[in-house]
Formats: sequence, structure tokens, C-alpha cells
Amino acid sequence: MDQVFQSLIDRTRAPFDLDQLKTIFGSKKRPCRRKLQDGRYEVAVENPRYDLTVFKVHYGKLTLKIYTKGERVLRVEVIVHNTKELACGRSLPNFGKIVQLLKGMLERFLNTLHYMDVCFIADDAWERLPTASRVGKTKVGGVDFNRPRIRAAAHAVIALATSPKGFTASQLAQKVVTLSSRRLHYGPRHAAYDLKKRRGKKLVERIGSSHRYQPTRPGLRVLTALLVLRDKVIKPLLAGSCQLKRGPKPKNAPPLDQHYHRLQTGMQDLFAEMGIAA
Repeated sequence: MDQVFQSLIDRTRAPFDLDQLKTIFGSKKRPCRRKLQDGRYEVAVENPRYDLTVFKVHYGKLTLKIYTKGERVLRVEVIVHNTKELACGRSLPNFGKIVQLLKGMLERFLNTLHYMDVCFIADDAWERLPTASRVGKTKVGGVDFNRPRIRAAAHAVIALATSPKGFTASQLAQKVVTLSSRRLHYGPRHAAYDLKKRRGKKLVERIGSSHRYQPTRPGLRVLTALLVLRDKVIKPLLAGSCQLKRGPKPKNAPPLDQHYHRLQTGMQDLFAEMGIAA
């Protein structure tokens, strides 16, 4: 269970732009509030007697949380710090409605993690995405992932995918500016237009009649796959195909590094066979 959970975190933490991820080692029993100072650290120690990895996502007064509990249990929780955040009333007769809302948030969170973790793109998506589409009677442009603005917006959509209430165009614009490594002039009007283009490709959908949006399940798989292929597969292979690293290989190289080395060696042979100068 711990291996499954750690793999899930490795593949989804960066796209989700998570701020809080703790790996706690220390006391033999589960830490309690009264003894937080005894054996609780956020660094790895040798031969820990207690191992706990906490995966948290905060949205205002709502918190989504995953952690391992024992060797065979993976626990997922949704926490409401103030039920006023749900906007459904806080009296006792509304308790059933509150539980249903929390259950829906939890299911959407798990579905988002699943489609992020197992991404997929069809073989004809590369050709279909840049072409024009329609939203209602309006014709909109395509989604060209060769443009930095489009890729930055895709990163922001994935980072906001776990939001229990979806996101607005203003929130998307703010997230794009936050995630962008360079100064990018991107406002709510740009975000609204980019969301409209993604709606035309069924990558994003509007929540009811509101001005809030959420990625569709197939759309989330496509966006994630496009970014993973470009940033984790194509760019590293092209960068490493020019010259292989010489010298002794590390004895305990991570599996990902071993895969990259085998692919780079194969790319050298492929380029030589096809007449492409590396």
C-alpha cells in the first residue's frame, strides 16, 4: 500500500501544485495532539518505527486528505472546518445534505486522482486539438499546445482540478500567473477565452448555469498526457539524444533514470538508421 501511495504522490504532486506534503517518522504509535513534540519530524531517519505520509489539499475552509493507515489501508478524508463554506444551512435537519455534499467532493477528488494518475491520449488527438470547434453557435479556435500560454493554462486547469466547487476564470488567471516561470500577461478575459476553446474540445465543462468550471474526466486524462509526453518524454529524449553521458553508471540508479538511459541509447540508433543528425 505504501508503494502504491508513494507512486501516486510522485506522479500527481507537481501537476496539482501541492504546498503541503509531509512525511513523518518517529514514535511507535500514531502521533496525537498532546505529544506532537515527541519524535515528530519532517525529515527521514534511519529505521523509523512509525512511517506516515500525509497528502493534503486545502481550499478555503475545506481540506482533502489522504494518508496510509497501517500496511493495507489507504484512508481518504474530506474535512469541513466551517460548514458555512457549503452554503446549504448548518442546522441539524441539513445534516444529511451536508453528508451528501461531502461524499460528492470525496468521489470527485478520487476520480481526479485516478484520471491524473492513469492519463491517456488517443492517436488522432494531436491533429484534432489545433482545429477550430464550436460552443453552441459560436466558432472558437483550437487548442495549440505549442504555444506557451496554452500550456500554462493547461497546467493551471490541472492544478485546480481537485477544487470541490470548481474554479472561475479569475481563479484560473491567477493560477496561471502563479505557475508561470516568466512574466505572462494573462487576465480573466484570456482565461475565459481559453476555457471556451477547451469547452469546444470537451476538455472542460461548465458547472450547471454558474460561471464555474471543472475539467471533464476524459479531458483531464488528455491534458495530463499531453503535458507528461512533452515535458517528461519528448523534451528529455531530444535533450539527451545529442550526447550520452560518459563514465561509470551509478549502481543504484532510480528506475526512471534507467528507462531514460535505455531510451536515449535506442534513440541514437534510431536517428542513425533514419539519417537524422543527433
